[in-house]
Amino acid sequence: MSDENTPESPETPAAAGPDVPPDHICVNPRSKFFDGDKLQRGIGIRFKGRERTDIEEYSISEGWVRVQAGKTLDRKGQPLTIKLKGEVEAWYEDLGDEPPVAKA
Repeated sequence: MSDENTPESPETPAAAGPDVPPDHICVNPRSKFFDGDKLQRGIGIRFKGRERTDIEEYSISEGWVRVQAGKTLDRKGQPLTIKLKGEVEAWYEDLGDEPPVAKA
């Protein structure tokens, strides 16, 4: 683990500030990880080397994403999700062709 005073590479979320998406974000407004302003910018996700558009939630540092499991709903009417583990990379889509990428 790195110290707060230790310089980090530009690809880590803590170093790049507003140009890199957060380490953990969710599209569900009920979640504590929901951030509408950051989601409005558009976040691109690459999971296991493949770009995905069906991600409900992700954590870069923990290496997982949540995706909807078909059309199944839980008892509260929310989409049922499954957690997939692997390498996760994220970037803001509004920064052009070569945006800074957040990855573990």
